[in-house]
Amino acid sequence: MKSLTLSRDALLALALIALVGLVYLRFPAFASPNSLLGVFNDTSILIILALGQMAVILTRCIDLSMASNLALVGMCTAMLNSALPSIPIPILVFLAMFLGALLGSINGILVWKLDIPPIVVTLGTLTIFRGLIFLLSEGQWVNAHEMSPAFKALPRLSIFGIPALSWFAILCIAGMYVLLTRTHYGRAFYAVGGNPNAAVYTGIDVGRTRFNAFVLSGALSGIAGYLWVSRYAVAYVDIAAGFELDVVAACVIGGISIAGGMGSIGGAVLGALFLGVIKNALPVVNISPFWQQAISGAAIIVAVIFNARSERRLGRIILKKAEQI
Repeated sequence: MKSLTLSRDALLALALIALVGLVYLRFPAFASPNSLLGVFNDTSILIILALGQMAVILTRCIDLSMASNLALVGMCTAMLNSALPSIPIPILVFLAMFLGALLGSINGILVWKLDIPPIVVTLGTLTIFRGLIFLLSEGQWVNAHEMSPAFKALPRLSIFGIPALSWFAILCIAGMYVLLTRTHYGRAFYAVGGNPNAAVYTGIDVGRTRFNAFVLSGALSGIAGYLWVSRYAVAYVDIAAGFELDVVAACVIGGISIAGGMGSIGGAVLGALFLGVIKNALPVVNISPFWQQAISGAAIIVAVIFNARSERRLGRIILKKAEQI
């Protein structure tokens, strides 16, 4: 399984390089280091959300409420900053992460304790979170002049020549790598997605593991919520509307199996970057942005076909080994 994952990541990396190369032929400046750093920075929030979605998908679940979680947390932090601008920014970031995790835990409890299908739960909370934004804000926007300078400055802060927004994504990548490869909690995600029944016999609580995945997804959504409103300096009801589809697409393109138990951090990041390059490249080469959806959809179909073939090949390998025993 590890070799198959590596081959998927390698092929996706080559596809990403080829895509950048094609754009380079039309607009050479796009492949400059500063331009590519800008693409990574623009894709940072998608990367953060894709990592959270990956944790959930690994356990054979899905979280369609991530963008609504982001929007609700973003509105709450913006309103709090507007009312109490003296609150230190690190505390606001922590509160955003905590509130996002709390919202994620609602999904987790409903899936764990009531055994409701995750897609139904998160479709419901998607709508509830959007409704709460409207109730809290009364349909009003929080604009740039109502936010403190420090609140808006953090994502743009340059550290070693790299924006802080990109550093948040890098730290999330590193943290998720350690979690999934070096801890019991991360290995439990793979075990539950690979075979929930077998996971029970190894002492893993399937329901609690899925709950943990939703909490992690919510926490990353909360961080992304603060970063979104502070970067764009505006908060409103329809923040990131439909963005959950991009998040799921990034995971699928990155080789995260919807059936659970298979996927890598590198794949999730490459999938998000693939969509980020498409989004940034199309306007540069004078192609209608509407083609972005068509290209993204085609990439998803190709990725699903490739994933399905890989899983069937893995199944044949397992059966072959079983016959030899």
